[in-house]
Amino acid sequence: MRKPNDVTLKDAISKMLDVYRLRRKFDETAILAIWPEIMGTAIANRTKQIYIHDKKLFIRIESSVIKNELVMVREGIIQKLNAHAGSQVITEMIFL
Repeated sequence: MRKPNDVTLKDAISKMLDVYRLRRKFDETAILAIWPEIMGTAIANRTKQIYIHDKKLFIRIESSVIKNELVMVREGIIQKLNAHAGSQVITEMIFL
């Protein structure tokens, strides 16, 4: 039997992330974790370093051919990653 002040676990965690201002970092970590699934194993295996700083996604890729292909579809990748996060987490991609 539910009481009137009961809250679902999802709502409670969401509220906790907002109260402690952890939402942005949580979304950034989720994007970094989902990178292999979104980009595929071929690109994920060649990604040497990936991190987010000030809404910019920094990526170090060992293959110049793959790097050039990713530069061409940069906006599509940003849209996919932001759609997965559910908010505007990334505004720019920078290749190192």
